[in-house]
Amino acid sequence: MQHKERPPVYYAEYLQLDKILNAQEPESTKDGQTADDEMLFIIIHQAYELWFKQILFELDVIRKVFRKPEIANSSPDIHNCVHRLKRICRILEITVSQMTVMETMTPLDFLDFRDLLRPASGFQSVQFKMIEAALGLHYNARYGQGYYLSQLSEADIARVKKAEQEQSLFVLVNNWLERMPFINLKSNHWSDGSDFYSLYRNAYQESLLPGEEANLQQFDRLFNDAASYPEGRNLSFTATQNALFILLYRDYPLMQLPYELLSTLLEVDELLSMWRHRHIHMVQRTIGKRTGTGGSTGADYLQKAADSHTIFKELAELTSYLLPRTMLPKLPQSLVKELSYD
Repeated sequence: MQHKERPPVYYAEYLQLDKILNAQEPESTKDGQTADDEMLFIIIHQAYELWFKQILFELDVIRKVFRKPEIANSSPDIHNCVHRLKRICRILEITVSQMTVMETMTPLDFLDFRDLLRPASGFQSVQFKMIEAALGLHYNARYGQGYYLSQLSEADIARVKKAEQEQSLFVLVNNWLERMPFINLKSNHWSDGSDFYSLYRNAYQESLLPGEEANLQQFDRLFNDAASYPEGRNLSFTATQNALFILLYRDYPLMQLPYELLSTLLEVDELLSMWRHRHIHMVQRTIGKRTGTGGSTGADYLQKAADSHTIFKELAELTSYLLPRTMLPKLPQSLVKELSYD
């Protein structure tokens, strides 16, 4: 095959460095009174936005996979999604560590140019709001619903609302969990008419300590009776059952990648929480209890948002219902065969 001749690629042109390296215009220089740390402030936030763009790109690839009507649990698709979720985790680790560089700017350094930024604020990061929406943060779960779009331009409000209208990764993962074949265990694998979650309930009840009776009641609502399943949960009854099954039997070959997927979603949540709390401490250290440049209540607003913006908490809560391997119900050989590569 003959390759079409292409002009040589030059490093600076390929990366468009002329645009990137000339995209820093400190406000303080416009008054002829340069605040030396404003350059750092701009570059760090530009770096954040570039990483946010990459996270959105990865989420688009992952959601495209999960929109397929069928995905084999051992397929390259699941491996690719796990790989990309892990990449998002590594990016989030970088965003957390970037706070260390930001913290080299002292409160007095920041005050040299802070008032020049109003009303600009990190709160106006459209891409971060889009990331939260793409992962699965619902509007009704946001703290400060009447405020979080108020500082944006009409064009950016439209971008955020469009992101909120698209199927989130949470919804797509819920749909994928519902399609897993292992929930119909009664008719497919137990010839004596047993039901897996009835067997598991007995083992779980034996494991409870005095004072944990409420755990068994919640177990019944979540796993044994669809009619009593709590309202308002984002994870469906069937998806919840299958997610627990994955966590319990993750050692079987066919469950390893699904387990990695669920585990990595929880890591994404954890790292987002770390980023939010690191941001809170940085804000407290830099401006104390003062109002944010965008008009929010500053650290107080960030704290309340961090407390309510956990996205995959329903998956995290499933660890309350795990048992040691020695207490797990023994699976029928027909099911063991399905969960293996043989």
